[in-house]
Amino acid sequence: MHELGITRNIVAIVSDAAKGRKVRRITVDVGDLSGVMGEAIAFCFETVARGTPLDGTALDIRRVAGRALCATCRSEFEQASLFAPCPCGSRQFTRLQGEELKIRSMEIEGEAA
Repeated sequence: MHELGITRNIVAIVSDAAKGRKVRRITVDVGDLSGVMGEAIAFCFETVARGTPLDGTALDIRRVAGRALCATCRSEFEQASLFAPCPCGSRQFTRLQGEELKIRSMEIEGEAA
């Protein structure tokens, strides 16, 4: 489960950005095509955050659906898997979204002590 390592990295990045201040909430975007399970990050988060500025922080995970633009018919379509073709049958496309794994935002309380 690589999500444990990913969760540790999220906690480390946000803790560093908080500079000792309490973090209230973080929002993470997880793309459906990223190979990462948002539920697993949520499962690991409380344990990994314990004893850090993120202890007690609310975690919001936003699912980002896979979307692509077909090079053949020029339509935009939802992609349920990495190699799903366009409804027109073409496999020539440009992926627009769905591979994201990023910290979207963080709410940090007042100044560091």
